[in-house]
Amino acid sequence: MRIACLVKCVPDPSTGLAFGADLALDRDSLRGQLSELDEYAVEQAVRLAEAGLAQRVTHVTMGPSGAAEALRKALAIGGDEAVHILDDALRGSDAPATSRVLAAALERLGFDLVLCGMGSTDAEMSVVPSMVAERLGLPELAFAADLAVDGTTVRVTRHTERAVEQLEAALPALVSVTDQVGQARYPTFKNIAAARRKPLQTWSLADLGLDPARVGHAGAATAVREITARPPRAAGTLVRDWEGAAAALADFLAGQNLLPFP
Repeated sequence: MRIACLVKCVPDPSTGLAFGADLALDRDSLRGQLSELDEYAVEQAVRLAEAGLAQRVTHVTMGPSGAAEALRKALAIGGDEAVHILDDALRGSDAPATSRVLAAALERLGFDLVLCGMGSTDAEMSVVPSMVAERLGLPELAFAADLAVDGTTVRVTRHTERAVEQLEAALPALVSVTDQVGQARYPTFKNIAAARRKPLQTWSLADLGLDPARVGHAGAATAVREITARPPRAAGTLVRDWEGAAAALADFLAGQNLLPFP
Protein backbone atom coordinates (compact mmCIF):
# COMPACT_ATOMS: atom_id res chain seq x y z
CA MET A 1 0.00 0.00 0.00
CA ARG A 2 1.21 3.49 -0.90
CA ILE A 3 0.32 6.26 1.54
CA ALA A 4 0.42 9.94 0.66
CA CYS A 5 0.27 12.25 3.66
CA LEU A 6 -0.72 15.87 3.01
CA VAL A 7 0.98 18.33 5.36
CA LYS A 8 1.20 22.10 5.62
CA CYS A 9 3.76 24.60 6.85
CA VAL A 10 1.96 27.18 9.00
CA PRO A 11 3.25 30.34 10.71
CA ASP A 12 4.57 29.96 14.22
CA PRO A 13 1.71 31.40 16.33
CA SER A 14 4.18 33.05 18.68
CA THR A 15 5.57 35.31 15.94
CA GLY A 16 2.31 36.87 14.77
CA LEU A 17 1.21 37.31 11.16
CA ALA A 18 2.38 39.49 8.29
CA PHE A 19 0.61 40.28 5.03
CA GLY A 20 1.91 41.51 1.70
CA ALA A 21 0.62 44.36 -0.42
CA ASP A 22 -1.65 41.88 -2.19
CA LEU A 23 -3.23 41.00 1.20
CA ALA A 24 -1.89 37.45 1.00
CA LEU A 25 -0.17 35.98 4.03
CA ASP A 26 3.55 36.72 3.68
CA ARG A 27 4.78 33.23 4.41
CA ASP A 28 8.33 34.00 3.22
CA SER A 29 8.88 36.47 6.07
CA LEU A 30 7.36 34.28 8.78
CA ARG A 31 8.91 31.43 10.70
CA GLY A 32 7.00 28.33 9.71
CA GLN A 33 6.42 24.96 11.30
CA LEU A 34 4.58 21.73 10.57
CA SER A 35 0.90 22.19 11.41
CA GLU A 36 0.21 20.39 14.68
CA LEU A 37 -2.98 18.86 13.30
CA ASP A 38 -0.97 17.30 10.45
CA GLU A 39 1.38 15.60 12.90
CA TYR A 40 -1.46 13.25 13.84
CA ALA A 41 -1.83 12.20 10.21
CA VAL A 42 1.93 11.67 9.88
CA GLU A 43 1.90 9.48 12.97
CA GLN A 44 -0.91 7.33 11.59
CA ALA A 45 0.94 6.86 8.30
CA VAL A 46 4.07 5.79 10.17
CA ARG A 47 2.13 3.36 12.36
CA LEU A 48 0.62 1.70 9.30
CA ALA A 49 4.09 1.37 7.79
CA GLU A 50 5.49 -0.09 11.01
CA ALA A 51 2.65 -2.63 11.01
CA GLY A 52 3.73 -3.77 7.56
CA LEU A 53 0.62 -2.34 5.89
CA ALA A 54 2.39 0.35 3.85
CA GLN A 55 5.39 -0.08 1.61
CA ARG A 56 5.84 3.63 0.96
CA VAL A 57 4.92 6.79 2.87
CA THR A 58 5.29 10.08 1.02
CA HIS A 59 4.64 13.48 2.60
CA VAL A 60 3.36 16.19 0.26
CA THR A 61 3.13 19.96 0.75
CA MET A 62 2.86 23.14 -1.32
CA GLY A 63 4.29 26.46 -0.25
CA PRO A 64 7.35 28.71 -0.36
CA SER A 65 10.90 27.46 0.10
CA GLY A 66 10.60 27.46 3.89
CA ALA A 67 7.85 24.84 3.70
CA ALA A 68 10.58 22.24 3.14
CA GLU A 69 11.30 22.41 6.87
CA ALA A 70 7.80 21.14 7.60
CA LEU A 71 8.50 18.19 5.31
CA ARG A 72 11.76 17.48 7.15
CA LYS A 73 9.85 17.51 10.46
CA ALA A 74 7.36 15.03 9.03
CA LEU A 75 10.19 12.82 7.78
CA ALA A 76 11.78 12.97 11.22
CA ILE A 77 8.57 11.52 12.67
CA GLY A 78 8.71 8.87 9.96
CA GLY A 79 8.16 8.19 6.28
CA ASP A 80 10.24 7.43 3.22
CA GLU A 81 10.22 10.53 1.01
CA ALA A 82 8.66 13.93 0.48
CA VAL A 83 7.40 16.12 -2.34
CA HIS A 84 7.49 19.93 -2.19
CA ILE A 85 5.34 21.79 -4.71
CA LEU A 86 7.15 25.09 -5.14
CA ASP A 87 6.21 27.77 -7.64
CA ASP A 88 5.98 31.57 -7.41
CA ALA A 89 2.56 31.43 -9.10
CA LEU A 90 1.11 29.61 -6.08
CA ARG A 91 1.11 32.76 -3.94
CA GLY A 92 -2.43 33.75 -3.03
CA SER A 93 -3.96 30.33 -3.66
CA ASP A 94 -7.22 29.81 -1.81
CA ALA A 95 -8.73 26.46 -0.80
CA PRO A 96 -10.10 25.53 -4.26
CA ALA A 97 -6.80 26.38 -5.96
CA THR A 98 -4.81 24.54 -3.26
CA SER A 99 -6.95 21.44 -3.68
CA ARG A 100 -6.40 21.57 -7.45
CA VAL A 101 -2.63 21.57 -6.99
CA LEU A 102 -2.61 18.83 -4.35
CA ALA A 103 -4.92 16.62 -6.41
CA ALA A 104 -2.64 16.97 -9.43
CA ALA A 105 0.39 16.09 -7.29
CA LEU A 106 -1.35 13.01 -5.90
CA GLU A 107 -2.29 11.85 -9.39
CA ARG A 108 1.34 12.11 -10.45
CA LEU A 109 2.63 10.46 -7.30
CA GLY A 110 0.24 7.52 -7.13
CA PHE A 111 -1.36 6.32 -3.90
CA ASP A 112 -3.71 3.87 -2.23
CA LEU A 113 -4.51 5.95 0.85
CA VAL A 114 -4.34 9.70 1.41
CA LEU A 115 -4.03 10.91 5.00
CA CYS A 116 -4.28 14.47 6.28
CA GLY A 117 -5.15 16.47 9.34
CA MET A 118 -8.73 17.64 9.82
CA GLY A 119 -7.66 21.22 9.05
CA SER A 120 -4.75 23.62 9.21
CA THR A 121 -3.92 25.66 12.27
CA ASP A 122 -3.68 28.92 10.30
CA ALA A 123 -6.82 29.17 8.15
CA GLU A 124 -8.78 26.52 10.12
CA MET A 125 -11.19 25.95 7.22
CA SER A 126 -11.15 22.12 7.15
CA VAL A 127 -12.36 22.06 3.54
CA VAL A 128 -9.26 21.16 1.52
CA PRO A 129 -9.44 17.39 2.31
CA SER A 130 -13.01 17.24 0.99
CA MET A 131 -12.09 19.25 -2.09
CA VAL A 132 -9.13 17.00 -2.87
CA ALA A 133 -11.28 13.89 -2.48
CA GLU A 134 -13.91 15.38 -4.79
CA ARG A 135 -11.37 16.24 -7.47
CA LEU A 136 -9.91 12.72 -7.37
CA GLY A 137 -13.27 10.97 -7.12
CA LEU A 138 -12.31 9.36 -3.81
CA PRO A 139 -14.47 8.33 -0.87
CA GLU A 140 -13.65 10.56 2.09
CA LEU A 141 -13.77 9.52 5.73
CA ALA A 142 -13.53 12.82 7.58
CA PHE A 143 -12.70 13.66 11.20
CA ALA A 144 -11.54 10.15 12.11
CA ALA A 145 -10.85 9.48 15.79
CA ASP A 146 -9.16 6.17 14.96
CA LEU A 147 -8.00 4.39 11.86
CA ALA A 148 -7.58 0.78 10.75
CA VAL A 149 -6.77 -0.79 7.40
CA ASP A 150 -7.82 -4.35 6.64
CA GLY A 151 -6.78 -5.58 3.22
CA THR A 152 -8.38 -3.21 0.74
CA THR A 153 -10.71 -1.54 3.24
CA VAL A 154 -10.14 1.40 5.57
CA ARG A 155 -12.28 1.78 8.71
CA VAL A 156 -12.59 4.74 11.04
CA THR A 157 -14.58 5.91 14.05
CA ARG A 158 -15.99 9.43 14.06
CA HIS A 159 -17.35 11.22 17.12
CA THR A 160 -20.11 13.73 16.47
CA GLU A 161 -22.24 15.74 18.87
CA ARG A 162 -25.02 13.15 18.69
CA ALA A 163 -23.41 9.83 17.83
CA VAL A 164 -20.32 7.68 17.46
CA GLU A 165 -20.15 6.60 13.83
CA GLN A 166 -18.34 3.62 12.33
CA LEU A 167 -17.37 4.27 8.70
CA GLU A 168 -15.57 2.22 6.09
CA ALA A 169 -14.57 2.59 2.47
CA ALA A 170 -12.71 0.63 -0.16
CA LEU A 171 -9.25 1.81 -1.12
CA PRO A 172 -8.19 4.12 -2.63
CA ALA A 173 -9.65 6.61 -0.18
CA LEU A 174 -8.89 9.82 1.70
CA VAL A 175 -9.01 10.06 5.49
CA SER A 176 -8.70 13.19 7.62
CA VAL A 177 -7.89 12.57 11.28
CA THR A 178 -8.51 14.51 14.46
CA ASP A 179 -6.31 14.96 17.53
CA GLN A 180 -8.13 11.99 19.13
CA VAL A 181 -6.39 9.53 16.84
CA GLY A 182 -3.14 9.42 18.82
CA GLN A 183 -0.32 11.76 19.78
CA ALA A 184 2.57 12.00 17.34
CA ARG A 185 5.92 10.73 18.59
CA TYR A 186 8.70 13.18 19.39
CA PRO A 187 11.49 12.94 16.78
CA THR A 188 14.78 11.78 18.20
CA PHE A 189 18.07 13.42 17.23
CA LYS A 190 18.92 10.29 15.22
CA ASN A 191 15.68 10.51 13.27
CA ILE A 192 16.09 14.24 12.69
CA ALA A 193 19.53 13.61 11.20
CA ALA A 194 18.18 10.71 9.13
CA ALA A 195 15.40 12.91 7.77
CA ARG A 196 18.02 15.15 6.15
CA ARG A 197 19.13 12.21 4.00
CA LYS A 198 15.69 11.11 2.84
CA PRO A 199 14.63 12.04 -0.72
CA LEU A 200 12.80 15.34 -1.08
CA GLN A 201 11.63 16.20 -4.59
CA THR A 202 10.60 19.67 -5.72
CA TRP A 203 7.83 19.91 -8.31
CA SER A 204 6.69 23.00 -10.18
CA LEU A 205 3.34 23.71 -11.79
CA ALA A 206 4.90 22.72 -15.12
CA ASP A 207 5.76 19.32 -13.64
CA LEU A 208 2.09 18.91 -12.74
CA GLY A 209 0.82 20.18 -16.07
CA LEU A 210 -1.11 23.01 -14.41
CA ASP A 211 -1.78 26.42 -15.91
CA PRO A 212 -0.56 29.20 -13.56
CA ALA A 213 -3.75 31.09 -14.39
CA ARG A 214 -5.72 28.44 -12.47
CA VAL A 215 -3.87 28.90 -9.17
CA GLY A 216 -2.68 31.76 -7.00
CA HIS A 217 -4.50 35.08 -7.12
CA ALA A 218 -5.36 34.54 -10.78
CA GLY A 219 -7.20 31.28 -10.18
CA ALA A 220 -8.67 31.97 -6.75
CA ALA A 221 -12.41 31.64 -6.32
CA THR A 222 -12.29 33.99 -3.33
CA ALA A 223 -10.61 37.32 -2.69
CA VAL A 224 -9.48 39.20 0.42
CA ARG A 225 -10.67 42.80 0.25
CA GLU A 226 -9.58 44.07 3.65
CA ILE A 227 -7.59 42.96 6.69
CA THR A 228 -8.39 44.40 10.10
CA ALA A 229 -6.31 43.71 13.17
CA ARG A 230 -8.10 42.29 16.18
CA PRO A 231 -8.70 45.12 18.67
CA PRO A 232 -6.66 44.92 21.86
CA ARG A 233 -8.36 43.40 24.86
CA ALA A 234 -9.79 45.96 27.23
CA ALA A 235 -8.78 45.81 30.85
CA GLY A 236 -11.30 44.04 33.05
CA THR A 237 -12.67 45.07 36.42
CA LEU A 238 -11.16 43.31 39.41
CA VAL A 239 -13.45 42.98 42.45
CA ARG A 240 -11.41 42.46 45.60
CA ASP A 241 -14.15 42.90 48.20
CA TRP A 242 -15.83 39.52 48.56
CA GLU A 243 -18.74 40.98 50.54
CA GLY A 244 -19.56 43.44 47.77
CA ALA A 245 -18.77 41.07 44.87
CA ALA A 246 -22.39 39.99 44.28
CA ALA A 247 -23.65 43.58 44.15
CA ALA A 248 -20.79 44.62 41.87
CA LEU A 249 -21.52 41.74 39.49
CA ALA A 250 -25.23 42.58 39.45
CA ASP A 251 -24.47 46.23 38.69
CA PHE A 252 -22.16 45.19 35.85
CA LEU A 253 -24.73 42.87 34.30
CA ALA A 254 -27.42 45.50 34.62
CA GLY A 255 -25.20 47.88 32.68
CA GLN A 256 -24.97 45.29 29.90
CA ASN A 257 -28.75 45.15 29.54
CA LEU A 258 -28.71 41.45 30.35
CA LEU A 259 -30.86 41.51 33.45
CA PRO A 260 -34.62 42.22 33.54
CA PHE A 261 -34.35 45.06 36.05
CA PRO A 262 -33.20 48.67 35.62
